[in-house]
Amino acid sequence: MTPAALWAYQKERFPLAKTVPLLAIFSAASISVSAEMAGRPLPGWGAFAAGFTVAILLFFQMRVCDEYKDLEDDKRYRPDRPIPRGLISLKAVLTLGLVSLPITAFAAWAWHPPVLWLLLLVWVWLAAMTAEFGVAEWLKARPVLYLVSHMAIMPLIDLLLTAMEWLPAGTPAVWLGLFLALSFVNGCVLEIGRKLWAPENEIDGVDTYSGLWGPKKAAAIWAGCVVLSWGFLIGVGLATGVVWGALVLGGAAAMLCLRTAAAYAAAPTIAAQKRLDTFAGLWVFACYALAGFAPVIARMF
Repeated sequence: MTPAALWAYQKERFPLAKTVPLLAIFSAASISVSAEMAGRPLPGWGAFAAGFTVAILLFFQMRVCDEYKDLEDDKRYRPDRPIPRGLISLKAVLTLGLVSLPITAFAAWAWHPPVLWLLLLVWVWLAAMTAEFGVAEWLKARPVLYLVSHMAIMPLIDLLLTAMEWLPAGTPAVWLGLFLALSFVNGCVLEIGRKLWAPENEIDGVDTYSGLWGPKKAAAIWAGCVVLSWGFLIGVGLATGVVWGALVLGGAAAMLCLRTAAAYAAAPTIAAQKRLDTFAGLWVFACYALAGFAPVIARMF
């Protein structure tokens, strides 16, 4: 495993240029929302540093588990991916994943040792996901249930990240569940958005939501997830006292997403596919930025 191969691998399978900003906002917003909902001051920088470290390593571990779980399918249907084509070995990727485990645990422990229990809960769910909960064929035959079972890890990760704030303080905020629900739906926005493909990009043996439901229905379902996410964002705004940000700014972003979905449904081209995938990421970024930082900015004025 050379540095050049590792750099090429991250660009394809864990692009840091996109992942770092998104997870920085995600982790910081989670901690900020937890404090804002409870009417507590923001914790020290150590909470944010620990939260970001844990978040980026957990998402890398999720990628590693996917590489292991999907290897046979990748060899058969997607031989151009880094591991099947020999850019990097599965052993090397698994080794990096294993090395990241104690670093993740140390980051959580260094801030507040009891957080480790929630980290363990996330790891248990991730392991169950990797094993497809012991019912791989049954689950894959039920794509909606598959999606729900896998996206359930998102609120678990967010529970862990918000705990960087509320666990040292004693109790979580009453309305924290709204933010966890937002994380679950946003996970669906990202997951469905990245699997709405142009017909010419569909690959036999590779499951996509555009292939499962057809472009129009899949785009409508994705748009519905965006609207539901916006609803939860408004709820979070009500709980933190800045509902205007969720209504106005969030509404404007949601409208852009709906227009993008409509354009893809009308003409599911490669360009429309890429645009929708981009807007899925931008929507999630905007959601967490508004939820986590609008209250802080509002206090400054």
